[in-house]
This record gives sequence, structure tokens and C-alpha cells, in this order.
Amino acid sequence: MAAVCPWPARPWPHRRAPRLWVVPCWVLLYTGQHWPLPVTLVGTALFVLGLVGMPLAMVRGHGRRQRDWAAIVGDTLLGTNWVLFTWSLLLGVLLRRALTVAGVGDGQDRARIVAWAVLDVTTVLLAWRYAEARRVPRVRRLDVQLPRLGAGLDGLRVVLITDTHYGPLDRARWSARVCETVNSLEADLVCHTGDIADGTAERRRAQAAPLGTVRAAQARVYVTGNHEYYSEAQDWVDPMDELGWEPLRNRHLLERGGDTLVVAGVDDVTAESSGLPGHGAHLAGALKGADPDHPVLLLAHQPKFVDRAAAAGIDLQLSDHTHGGQIWPFHHLVRIDQPALAGLSRHSARTLLYTSRGTGFWGPPFRVFAPSEITLLVLRSPHLPTSP
Repeated sequence: MAAVCPWPARPWPHRRAPRLWVVPCWVLLYTGQHWPLPVTLVGTALFVLGLVGMPLAMVRGHGRRQRDWAAIVGDTLLGTNWVLFTWSLLLGVLLRRALTVAGVGDGQDRARIVAWAVLDVTTVLLAWRYAEARRVPRVRRLDVQLPRLGAGLDGLRVVLITDTHYGPLDRARWSARVCETVNSLEADLVCHTGDIADGTAERRRAQAAPLGTVRAAQARVYVTGNHEYYSEAQDWVDPMDELGWEPLRNRHLLERGGDTLVVAGVDDVTAESSGLPGHGAHLAGALKGADPDHPVLLLAHQPKFVDRAAAAGIDLQLSDHTHGGQIWPFHHLVRIDQPALAGLSRHSARTLLYTSRGTGFWGPPFRVFAPSEITLLVLRSPHLPTSP
């Protein structure tokens, strides 16, 4: 599951659904609350409806038919139930124990307090984090020093957007506002590290169209993510090219003040098994002919590619894929598969990795304790000229 993305890119198997629905049903209805019979029956019926309806909606929405309305229903139920499941476990154990130790009420009182607390926390989190998922991401700015970067390139402004995941929920207006924010940052280089959309370019073209308005002083570059290979990856590479984004499957040289930065890109690692001609995460090919003395900025969708990057002496890798976990505490599962969750990390004496939390979201329209971002990285050189 986490090997693909923070949320499963394909419908969950039916056998997994009961684990999410049974626990909150039990905590809210059957642990001593003694609700009136109509409340218990209606509550149980809602959980059964979710148990049956969520997998069906996921299959219909993300399977062969790809019905957007079904995907919205299934994804929303999945996110809602994950939050409900999490807080049913936490409050069902911790709060109940605290109330018992404090001697608050009898068994029924404590059970009802826990049930209402679970419902209240879930409602607040979902409403708050739905707004977080749908808002234009905040800009996260940081300076990154690269020891091999020449003084002429000091202050190079690199903007990273990624995992836009244009999908069943129409986000054309959101896309336009994201691009306006990017343009306000006056970037030298704008990068998109994949997972542009869920679905074919024909279905998501209107949402992706604002990307054509993005401005960069020197280049706009793009690499594929794993989700491109769930539809026709080449059918996304071509439209991005038409929008003025260079599908970076080789390298691009940025030169300023007599200094050079090699900007390289590789397809997602899943391209290697896609069977598509010319697609693959071939780092050696991306660096072929590059001067080994020049610093290298590498675009690679998944953070775990950093092992290959470090072995090749890459200076800085830009990635996402993790979404920062997207819905807490899912980040613990993501870390099983990826070496970094978010932010800047070091992976060798030379190699740095920046992992974005992503600009959009996949599946459930919620971001719980994992806010989205537009990233501005200002590259710094230690070799600034000294004053005479």
C-alpha cells in the first residue's frame, strides 16, 4: 500500500474494509453506552452501509469504469472512516482509562463521553482538514547550500510543485490559483516531480491547463510519477510538452555567471515495469555526457530513489510521493517504504534530498496534520567572491 502512495491507488480489497468499520462501530455503540434501541439500530445500519458501500464505490470509481462520482464517494468514506477508526482506538483506550482513574461517572457515563468525544474530534478534524486539502498551499521557503555550486548560481530560485493529482473533484480554479502563486515567486526554474493527475489527459485536461501559464526565467521541467503509469503515461508527457513543460528524461543545463548546474530527471521507478518504450528510471542515461565536476539537481518522484542518487554523487534530489502521510497517523506506514517523509535530509557526504508534502492530495479530500505545500528552494553557494 505505502509502496505506491500514501493511499492505495487501486481499490482496497474487500477483506480490509471490516477492520476500519467494526472498531468504531463497537466503540461508539456497543461498549456500555446503552443507547435507546432506535439509536443503536440506525447507527449499526450506517456502519453496515459504509462497510458495503465503500469498497463498491472504490471499485466503481477507481476500477475500469472510473466513475468520478463513485470515486468521490468512496474516497470520502475511506478518509472519514480512517479518521474515525484512529480516534476510536485512541480515545476508546486512553480517554476511557483516564475517566476511570479520575472516577468520572459510572460505566455508561464514561462510555457515552468517549463516544461523543470520538464523534466531535472526527467532525472537527474532517471539516478543518477538508478546508486544508482544498486551499491553495502555503509557500515553504528554505535556503539549500550546495558545496559544489558556483558563485554565479548563488541565489538560484527553484520552485517545486508536485502531486497535483487532478482528479474526480474538479480543481481547475484551484489549479489556476496555484499557478498564480508560483508566478509570484519569480522562479528561475520550476519543477513538477510527477503524479500530475489521476485519469487520462483527455479527462483532466481542463484542470491541468493552467500549468501553461506558469512562468520561469530559465526552464519548466517535469518528470513522471507512478500515477502516470496507471493511465497512459505518454499521453501525459505530450500534453505537458504542449503546455511548455520540458519532460525531463535527460538533462538540462542552467548557466549563469560562468557557472553551470546540471538539472537531470528520471521517470518514476514503476516505469521500468510499464513496458512503455523509452520509459524507465535510467540515471546513467540522464547523466550521460555531463561534466562530473558540475553540481547536479535531480528530479525523481519517489524519495527511495535517493540510494541510486547518492551512489552517483548527485548533489540534490527533489521528490514527493509521500504527501507527508496525508492523513495522520498514516505516515508511520509510509516510512516503512520510503527513507524520508518530508523536508530536507542528508543521505551521503554530498547528497541531499528534499521531499515535498505535495501540492494536491490523492483520494480522500483531507489532509490531517500533513499540510500541502508549494516549495521555494533558494540554492546557495559557499564560493561567493570576496570583496577586494
